[in-house]
Amino acid sequence: MAKILYVEDEPFLGKIVKESLESRQFEVRLVADGQQVMAAFEQFVPDACVLDVMLPNRDGFSLGEEMRQRQPSLPILFLTAKSQTEDVLQGFRSGGNDYVRKPFSMEELIVRLQNLLQMRPAVPPANAADGISLGNFKFFPNHQELRLPDGPARLLSHRETELLVLLASPPNANVARKDILDKLWGNDSFFNSRNLDVYVSKLRDYLREDGSVQLLTLKGVGYRLVC
Repeated sequence: MAKILYVEDEPFLGKIVKESLESRQFEVRLVADGQQVMAAFEQFVPDACVLDVMLPNRDGFSLGEEMRQRQPSLPILFLTAKSQTEDVLQGFRSGGNDYVRKPFSMEELIVRLQNLLQMRPAVPPANAADGISLGNFKFFPNHQELRLPDGPARLLSHRETELLVLLASPPNANVARKDILDKLWGNDSFFNSRNLDVYVSKLRDYLREDGSVQLLTLKGVGYRLVC
């Protein structure tokens, strides 16, 4: 039975969603106050988290960031009443794997949650602890860091780390765009595809510090990390 930490400050909605999830054989811990979430997180040890964004005392985005730091592979789904693209992107930058806009159907929420639980996270290569060599860079997935010999470490987001793991396992190999979207976002929808473009651009900016490393786009195929 999967354990779901559900954070929602609307009592009526929280009760309905909790009961609906429990009817699908999930074990659910409901928390209404943002200040109490991390204590519940440590005690309950969830398999996935469903976080409302607007909460009393602490917002869902900052909670998602802290959860991601403590448990890098944890599936996190944000619930948001906000419709602006920037708000949704902030959710992904905060460590979210998916989002659902309010009002939502329970069937959609349950399907998205089940998909997140079934998705396998990107697994770092065996040499990840010692650093993966990418040209002059050393990439440390376990610490979400990218380093040059004489420079400070660049801290990557969880999603940037997952993407670079896929591209670097191994480097100089073709990685299909659809495979990336399916593994990291769950499907190849237009919105997820645009998110992938954003993260590819970010990685390219980081890797430009070493001219021997290139992240190539293979038209109609995907990407190749050359180093």
